[in-house]
Amino acid sequence: MRFASQVLLLQVATVSAVVAVCAGAFTWLGVLQLRQEAEASALAIARTVAEDSDVRSAVARYSEDPGTPDASALATGPLRPLAEQVRARTGALFVVITDDHGIRLAHPDAGRLGEQVSTSFADALAGRESVAWESGTLGESARAKVPVRDVDGGDPVGEVSVGFASASVFGSLPGLLTAIGAASAGALAIGVGASWLLRRRLTRVTLGLQPEEFAALVQDRAAVLDGVGEGVLAVTADGVVSVCNGRAAELLGVGGAARALVGLPIAELGVHPGVAALLVVGAPVVGETFVVGGRVLYVDLRRVERDGRDLGAVAVIRDRTDLVSLTERLDAVASMTNALRAQRHEFANRLHVIAGLIDSDRTEAARAFVGDVVARGPLKFPIEHADRLQEPYLQALLGAKGVEAAERGVLLSLGPETLVLGAVADAEDVAAVIGNLVDNAVRAAVEGDEPRWVEVELLDDADTLYATVSDSGRGLRPAPDGATGASDSVALGADAVHGHGFGLPLSRDIARRRGGDVWVVDSGGGEHGAVFCARLPGTIIAAATSTSGGPG
Repeated sequence: MRFASQVLLLQVATVSAVVAVCAGAFTWLGVLQLRQEAEASALAIARTVAEDSDVRSAVARYSEDPGTPDASALATGPLRPLAEQVRARTGALFVVITDDHGIRLAHPDAGRLGEQVSTSFADALAGRESVAWESGTLGESARAKVPVRDVDGGDPVGEVSVGFASASVFGSLPGLLTAIGAASAGALAIGVGASWLLRRRLTRVTLGLQPEEFAALVQDRAAVLDGVGEGVLAVTADGVVSVCNGRAAELLGVGGAARALVGLPIAELGVHPGVAALLVVGAPVVGETFVVGGRVLYVDLRRVERDGRDLGAVAVIRDRTDLVSLTERLDAVASMTNALRAQRHEFANRLHVIAGLIDSDRTEAARAFVGDVVARGPLKFPIEHADRLQEPYLQALLGAKGVEAAERGVLLSLGPETLVLGAVADAEDVAAVIGNLVDNAVRAAVEGDEPRWVEVELLDDADTLYATVSDSGRGLRPAPDGATGASDSVALGADAVHGHGFGLPLSRDIARRRGGDVWVVDSGGGEHGAVFCARLPGTIIAAATSTSGGPG
């Protein structure tokens, strides 16, 4: 409440100051107008008297007389009665007529007749009119002095001076001041009332918070929005961004500062179409997943309502790329571990058979059994041409994938170009990338027509492993926007079959972190499905430096 009271006092003080200034200005203008009106009236009366032919002829006669006129003669002469009539009729303080020496020929005070005027008459004798506020024998007045010319309009022969007393000039000033005061009081009352209403409105809108509390709220809001590792994005019911922190702009791949995005329509920011649609019209969701710029984003959405009115939505955006990548790696390692365990049991069983045949002196049978094992390959998995691959990690991985593929009616085979002489150095990355490509290919083959197959070719070159995976599916579906990656023959965007939009971007991200890549050689269609290639540098120990062929 302190803030609202301070605002009210400030507004009242401001209104009072404005009213006081306006009242002073109107008072000054009123006084100035009264002065100008008095001066204009005095000048008009003086001109009228000076233009009177009787006045002009009488003044000319007195001016021609070198002596000083007699006061008694002037009192009964023609000029004083005329001047008094004009003074009485106009309400002037005085109407004075002089000759060319400044001798009063007409004056309200008869005792002043025949004397020289107390103020200068030089301007009038020079033929100039003048208006001024001066103090004379009758006090301060607004007076006008006009030259009196002789009958033929020649040189000035005297002057007419007409004055209005200050008291009469400003007689209407109290009424003017009363009107100004009343108007000022009314304006002040309106200003105070408006200020009070504004105070009530401000208190209601701000919930009674003080300025320092507002500052604390802004600081807390900035700390919360910029301090969390998750993106926060809020839009109004019309789809206009109202809140956006830097993390949200980064995750959504929106250029520019987060503050610059506030106030812009969400549709104009280049946000992922699914995210934009979810924010504008979507129902509340928890954990909706999108792939944006190679990141796996989880979006939690809450709609905001107040008094039954939709105020928009708030989305919390979390980056789950590393988590999903780790999950896929763990799944691949788990599959490989199971395959290795199965391989261990298979080899143990075979060794028991061979040992039993030798112990029973059935050497030829043991030799035949070993030959059969060599012919069929070391793995007893449903993989065609399994003998083309001898690297144990890759054997275990593809063996596990072959079992899974067989369960879904898909034949996994090794291509004729398969040749891996070294040993796997980074089993996790290899399992994550190749396992994901094989899983996607199996899924695509299941969606395709008979016969269903997946072919894998593996080739090493120094420390780099190359993999090619093709399938019998219907091929990649075109990206919605038709975009292509910088190094892709076909964009690795969201696809309903090949990875559901998650696996491929993650696999490419893993490969690119090592300096490699994952790309599409052929998007498929017709006789075969899509063909993917992967290049994984640093994942192979070259045969020349390899000390072990695998775990054994």
